[in-house]
Amino acid sequence: MDERRTPAVGIDLGTSFSCVGVFQSGKVEIIANDQGNRTTPSYVAFSDTGRLIGDGAKSQVTTNAMNTVFDAKRLIGRRFDDENVQTDVVRWPFKVVNDEGKPKVEVLYKGEIKRFTPEEISSMVLVKMKKIAETYLGESVKNAVITVPAFFNTAQREATRDAGTIAGLNVMRIINEPTAAALVYGLEKNITGEKNVLVYDLGGGTFDVSILTIDELSVFEVLSTAGDTHLGGEDFDHIMVNHFIEEFKLKHGKNITGNSRSLRRLKIACERAKRILSSSTETCIELDAFFEGIDFYSKISRATFEKLCNDLFLQTLEPVKRALLDANLETNQIDEVVLVGGSTRIPQIQKMLQDFMGVEVLKRSVNIDEAVAYGAACQAAILVGDRGESLKDVVLVDVAPYSLGIETAGGFMDNVIQRNTRIPAAASQTFTTFYNNQQGVAIKIFEGERAMTRDNNFIGKFELKGILPALCGVPQIEIIFDIDANGIVDVTARDKKTGKSSQITVSKNKLRTNEIDRMKNEARKYQEEDEVERQRVEIRNKMESYLILFQEKVRTAGEKLPLEERNTVSMVCSETFRWLDSNDSNLMELKRKLNEIQKLCLPIFEKLQNRIETGNQKFSSVEII
Repeated sequence: MDERRTPAVGIDLGTSFSCVGVFQSGKVEIIANDQGNRTTPSYVAFSDTGRLIGDGAKSQVTTNAMNTVFDAKRLIGRRFDDENVQTDVVRWPFKVVNDEGKPKVEVLYKGEIKRFTPEEISSMVLVKMKKIAETYLGESVKNAVITVPAFFNTAQREATRDAGTIAGLNVMRIINEPTAAALVYGLEKNITGEKNVLVYDLGGGTFDVSILTIDELSVFEVLSTAGDTHLGGEDFDHIMVNHFIEEFKLKHGKNITGNSRSLRRLKIACERAKRILSSSTETCIELDAFFEGIDFYSKISRATFEKLCNDLFLQTLEPVKRALLDANLETNQIDEVVLVGGSTRIPQIQKMLQDFMGVEVLKRSVNIDEAVAYGAACQAAILVGDRGESLKDVVLVDVAPYSLGIETAGGFMDNVIQRNTRIPAAASQTFTTFYNNQQGVAIKIFEGERAMTRDNNFIGKFELKGILPALCGVPQIEIIFDIDANGIVDVTARDKKTGKSSQITVSKNKLRTNEIDRMKNEARKYQEEDEVERQRVEIRNKMESYLILFQEKVRTAGEKLPLEERNTVSMVCSETFRWLDSNDSNLMELKRKLNEIQKLCLPIFEKLQNRIETGNQKFSSVEII
């Protein structure tokens, strides 16, 4: 990568897992986290001492269920009274509360009750992905492209952008997940002519279908998109959990639904079983001391799993049909089906899609877990001008996932921009007043495909005042919709006679600037606290290693050390271990304690050697502190 150019990363912010990539030296690198994993769980855990994000958070979810947050993507940009939010709230072990109509997660953090918006939780995951990239690149990362489901509405897109801003990122572009995956397919294939590609993206919590044409000139044009922002692997897990809850009830006469720890253990076991059933025809659920000391052992076959989830599997075909209809294509006109998202590993889903599309074999030519981040990294490189040979000719044309319009008299939806319109786009229509001498109009903006606004998604409203008094039907009010490449909408109303206008950036749940600034400041504070905690744990671990080293040196030195000095070291080590076990000491206390130990013990070993050394790790008071 050009050293003078600021690096830009692509981040797949997933419901269950997130992934980050960067384009450098002419190719995309998917970056592994500190555990060596190329995807990171989208989990955040809170405790008395600090936060854990990613693998660490997920690993302790059963022991700290009420304070471990996941699935934030299912909350972001939604209202608390949203039907899908209400469905999920009863499933999650953590608490979601209604804060002025918005959902917030309530946790116990450092002894205090804290409430976080979905944007803040998502920003914490983004901070983790940002740090993963910075560790790999060896420099600060500011610019990012973040992906969202193609069927995310305006509020959800705005909320995702807000999450990136809170995380300290300059969000250059919000890009649709299936479009990002299609970039990978198109760039890695030597395409001749023009191909129609259907991207079937079924992840942990969302489902998208996009149809694109890709030509040999690297023009990627989205023809249509459809999906369900509340359908994915989490729902399959939930069905399996309910199956085993009923089985346990029948076998033991016990209802575990009120026990969050047992439910979480069962959820993890079901998630594991689902993965195993993608390659095996049968697997076991084995949970010792599962509930009230009762062990739970059971089996589930792939056939049973498929039967349990069959309705949801079939549900994914409806968006496929809708996308084909909107693209004006038949199944035999699709040249390739690209599978994306972990849930596409399920054999029955593959067979069902294969049968529907009328193909013998589904080609899986992209990495289903990494393709979205890969495509986002390509888009990030394009936006900062680092195209390289492989990206130099890429042109990406996306579409609006929903129709956009305003409410007219009688509660009707009058569309100004139709769904699957190429973006960026602008369109306008002229409206008029409903009453005589009306001097202002309230403009309510909706997105959706139904004839009545009550059946569509309300996303914002504003007023245009100062209209000159006139008979109804005389004033000419132009409504202009402008949708950018991120799918975010500006709406302007203008009185053609007076020239007066009013404008709004549409977002139902968009955070205000002062809220974002406050959250950014809090995010920085949490990061500083996390760094202090990291140093505290590091010093504590070093101290324990130091004490073990001293004890080993005493043992091997034997009579080379006087008995009195051997006793001194032994006493200091024993007392310090007890002190560590009985104290949750802060960073400064640990440093002071380490200094005390070194002052007592180092002179003893100067008689034996000038430096205490173990393997490749050297210890001295200066190096440790």
